[in-house]
Amino acid sequence: MDQLRYRRIVLKLSGEALGGPGGFGIDPDVVGQIAAHIRAAVALKVEIAIVVGGGNFWRGAVGSAKGMDRSTADYMGMLATCINALALQDALEKIGIPTRVQTAIEMREIAEPYIRRRAIRHLEKERVVIFASGTGNPFFSTDTTAALRAAEIEAEVILMAKKGVDGVYDSDPRINSDAVKFDTLDYIDVLNHNLGVMDSTATSLCMDNGIPIIVFDFNEPNSIVRIVRGESIGTYIGGKKHG
Repeated sequence: MDQLRYRRIVLKLSGEALGGPGGFGIDPDVVGQIAAHIRAAVALKVEIAIVVGGGNFWRGAVGSAKGMDRSTADYMGMLATCINALALQDALEKIGIPTRVQTAIEMREIAEPYIRRRAIRHLEKERVVIFASGTGNPFFSTDTTAALRAAEIEAEVILMAKKGVDGVYDSDPRINSDAVKFDTLDYIDVLNHNLGVMDSTATSLCMDNGIPIIVFDFNEPNSIVRIVRGESIGTYIGGKKHG
């Protein structure tokens, strides 16, 4: 524990991270690999909360763009995050990691309602907590959920997991071979240059509460463990880097 830089983290996973090569649906093998990454950090006594998206099933913004009522489309997206949360819970518990799913929209038969103090108590008891259903409100992304929950549970950092991209670049490195990676950024840089790390509401909330964000490639070996131990990987976003 004394060697850890971060002891309570929020891990933000996109819905696509749980899918196969096409990013759609749920690939049990991929989810199992994610669970193994998380177990390695849990073994260090790191308190982990997870916010998972639902883009592997449905995106509210896409439905809205095609004429659907925005609130209805967003609520459908919230339900998609619950499917992903349950899949991740199942994978974690199969490898011996106690896990609780808390939802912002009550569905007591399958998960607990989100209660801040209960979530913190679960973390203190070394249980992984998965936050589903976003904030429970339309017009807010799961990025904003990650920022909000991190502030509420007093997390020390948000880890933004990406597939195959090892940080923030000035352009898409998968398209532009000359793209330049940023090692560190200030919140205001992300906002001013529209770098697409997370939406502006989420970035502003992190800035207002001094919550650093680390964008990293989840496929890198032992990435979470390396970050919580203080290794500089990915891109650090914050007012001033620790250490």
